[in-house]
Amino acid sequence: MNARLRSVSLLAALVLSVPALAAAPNDAVAKPVKTVVQSVRYGKDLAALKNFGGEQQARFLLGDAWDKASTEQRKEFIDLFHTLFAKIAFPKVRDNFKNLIDIAYDEPEVNGEEAKVGSTVVIDHPMKKQELKLKYSLAKDKTGWKVVDVAVLGDSMLTGIRDDQVRPLLKEGGWDALMKAMREKNKELEKVTLK
Repeated sequence: MNARLRSVSLLAALVLSVPALAAAPNDAVAKPVKTVVQSVRYGKDLAALKNFGGEQQARFLLGDAWDKASTEQRKEFIDLFHTLFAKIAFPKVRDNFKNLIDIAYDEPEVNGEEAKVGSTVVIDHPMKKQELKLKYSLAKDKTGWKVVDVAVLGDSMLTGIRDDQVRPLLKEGGWDALMKAMREKNKELEKVTLK
């Protein structure tokens, strides 16, 4: 009876551990999103940026121009893009989070090396309570899952940046015009420090 009880307990432990093992990959996918959100919320901008997929973002933003860029241009673009994004977008997000009530995350949808994680953000602003639906796009690289894009109300952040800012500058003057504009904007924002 004791041996039978042990084998039943072992079987129960195995059965109970299967869902936990199955959930682990989803936790790995959702973790970068949650880290970015919490890091931005509490002013840890550099920690948030470590969870962004810079190369994947750059490839999307620049298209064919990315393949033609030198290693130095690629590195500078990613560094400047992340710095500018953090200096411009993160303070606005933090301002909204002052009235944050709750964030609920959906189960990740994983498709090979890409994934999507939805979330519902509830903001209780003095003027109006809001419920925002966000959809994060992630990509897996050699270091793990990275946040690539976020869609708010169905509008992709990266698509807006690409179409409104990056493409016009590339069309106007190629890499030189793009990098010049990014350097100038960064200089203009040099008083904004990232922590």
